[in-house]
Amino acid sequence: MTKKKKLSLRDLKVADSDKKDASMNNKVSSQLNIREYIPAIFSFVMLVAGILFDYFEAFPHFSGWIRVLWYTVAYIPVGFPVIGEGWESIKRGDFFTEFFLMSIATLGAFAIGEYPEGVAVMLFYAVGELFQSTAVKRAKGNIKALLDARPNEALVYRNNNYISVNPETVAIGEKVQVRVGEKIPLDGILLSEKGSLNTAALTGESKPDTVQKGASVFAGSINLDGVIEVETTKVFKDSSIARILDMVQNATARKSKTELFIRKFARVYTPIVVFLAIGLTLLPYFFVGDYVFRDWLYRALIFLVISCPCALVISIPLGYFGGLGAASRNGILFKGASFLDAMTQVNTVVMDKTGTVTKGVFKIKEVISDSAFAKAEFMKYLMAMEEQSTHPIAIAIMEYKAEGADYNATDVSEIAGKGLKGSVNGKTVLVGNKALMTAHQIEVPAETDNIVESIVMVGIDGAFAGYVTIADELKDDAHQAIKEIRAAGIDKIIMLSGDKDSITQEVAKELGIDWAKGGMLPEDKLNEVEKLKQQPDTKVAFIGDGINDAPVLAASDVGIAMGGLGSDVAIETADVIIQTDQPSKISRAIKIGRSTRRVVWQNIILAFGVKVIVLILGAGGLATMWEAVFADVGVALLAILNAVRLQKMKWE
Repeated sequence: MTKKKKLSLRDLKVADSDKKDASMNNKVSSQLNIREYIPAIFSFVMLVAGILFDYFEAFPHFSGWIRVLWYTVAYIPVGFPVIGEGWESIKRGDFFTEFFLMSIATLGAFAIGEYPEGVAVMLFYAVGELFQSTAVKRAKGNIKALLDARPNEALVYRNNNYISVNPETVAIGEKVQVRVGEKIPLDGILLSEKGSLNTAALTGESKPDTVQKGASVFAGSINLDGVIEVETTKVFKDSSIARILDMVQNATARKSKTELFIRKFARVYTPIVVFLAIGLTLLPYFFVGDYVFRDWLYRALIFLVISCPCALVISIPLGYFGGLGAASRNGILFKGASFLDAMTQVNTVVMDKTGTVTKGVFKIKEVISDSAFAKAEFMKYLMAMEEQSTHPIAIAIMEYKAEGADYNATDVSEIAGKGLKGSVNGKTVLVGNKALMTAHQIEVPAETDNIVESIVMVGIDGAFAGYVTIADELKDDAHQAIKEIRAAGIDKIIMLSGDKDSITQEVAKELGIDWAKGGMLPEDKLNEVEKLKQQPDTKVAFIGDGINDAPVLAASDVGIAMGGLGSDVAIETADVIIQTDQPSKISRAIKIGRSTRRVVWQNIILAFGVKVIVLILGAGGLATMWEAVFADVGVALLAILNAVRLQKMKWE
């Protein structure tokens, strides 16, 4: 209870400090936003007043040069920045931009005396740009929210004292202190007896994680309980949080094919529109008997406003920003928009077993000893030998609690591929597989041949003493993950594992996986995936977590690394990273990819559909500049709102 009170008090102080900082930032942000909107507000007030003067004769002298001056003043705050952008683009050799189109259209409206419409077009365009800018900033902010997790100081032990330094200056092997509420500055090993950490910045899960002395801890994790000490194992640039931040910041640089196509399309489309508008102004002179230049110029100006491609150019990247942001908030990192698209095409999922659907933590399942040895004594012989090994199975055996004094092993040697041989209490002890027992003429019970789990056999002084079975546990959401992957429409789920085939088949059967194969080396997995890719209309996603999975992660259509804290090589090689280490997030990644693509295509169809309709009406003289404004700015705003939906969706 005392600890809880201390933590709450500390949290209140931290929270109060954060609130002050947030309040200050919000005030600055608010001031900046208001400043950005002041020109548009001024132009809007002037425009409304001018329209009232025009139609209600509230100001009898509102005509001639006074009227022109009034609307010019209304136009300048919103028009000059756009004209300036257009001029800068022209100086760079880029003539046909949306700024150029809007400048020509609105100045043309002034030239033929349509002052209110000229101001209105530029005003609504400027407001649309402001809304677009706000939406993009919000989407990018969601993607880069992890930047707040970057530790900005480290209390490092130097010269018999803890001093505050930049984390980038801390070397491997130095000792750092982390107080309650502070972030661990670098990856390392916990020196304190235990610690309670919030790893939300790394995994997306805010549930506290309790770690014991000697456990690995990662930069960006928040210390929740008591002062802890950590020995650094990596420099800052190689830490987990730095790697994740780098991937997040680079994600928006990798454009999807749709984005790249729209950008190229806009560069071709815009000059075509300009020449069509010129043709619409001049060509009717040769074909229309009652040709009036002013009328056809007005139609051409409407044509220019409608055809502005800004709705497409901004809403499509914004859709992908929304998808990347939604994924990152769900503990899923896509390394680029192109992988959001690639995920929508996946129809075959291939996965590793250990660390992907299982926890990768081995535990003793059963202890069987010969009648000559009590179970506790048998385990002491086994543990004395395994103490000399760092194998994951040896670590699992060492967690067994045996009563009484420990035994010590001497003259321990490893027999490659078979096990260990040594001496314990003057007895010759063999620990390993059946091949080791057979090689030393020790008869093994036939019942062991039917055991699916990993088995460690023990021989003492030439006689079979017993065995233990070791099993890996399924992850809590493993069954749910397979069901949801199938529900997402995946045709085929395959498991490829380096573990022995009997164990792999058992796990595959329990989970309902279509096909499985064990005892595979990395090159075997690679060959299997290459064969799958050669099948027509097959798009393969491979999910793995270890160094040995890196080749096949690179070769698959979409490589997915399980665990943001997993193998460095796997994380660097993969296209998508499941930070929470939960296989159930795979189906969520597929859903986010599909929803993003759906929103992007909705925006494309909306923009093109409305523009084509209003273009035809405008060319026929049936649409005014007001309809043109809706076809451009209105559609852009609708597309933005549609894209922003991705950031609000629930993905449970």
